[in-house]
Amino acid sequence: MEILHNITINHYLGLSAVLFALGVFGMLFRKNAIIIFMCVELMLNAVNLALVSFSKMHGDTDGQIFVFFIMVVAAAEVAVGLAILMMLYRNRHTTDTDTLTDLKG
Repeated sequence: MEILHNITINHYLGLSAVLFALGVFGMLFRKNAIIIFMCVELMLNAVNLALVSFSKMHGDTDGQIFVFFIMVVAAAEVAVGLAILMMLYRNRHTTDTDTLTDLKG
C-alpha cells in the first residue's frame, strides 16, 4: 500500500497522454473501421482520465460528472458507429476504409 501514496497527478496525466497517443497512431495507421472506432474510444477514455485526475486534484466533482456525460455520449456513438459498420459490411463484405470511395468527386 505504500506505493499508492507516491502516485501523483503527473502519473495519471502521463498515462492519459500515452493512451491518447496510442489512439491517434491507431487512427492514422490502421485501415479497419472497427479498429479506428476502438482508437476513438481509447482517445475519449484518455481525456476522461485526465478530467478525473484534475477533478480529484482540485477536490471538485464537476469533472467526474462531466466524464459521466462523455461516457453516455460515447456509448451512443458506439451504437451508431456499429450500425454503420454492419451496413458497410453487408453491402461491401469488408470493413476496410480504403474501399470507401463513393463520395469522391
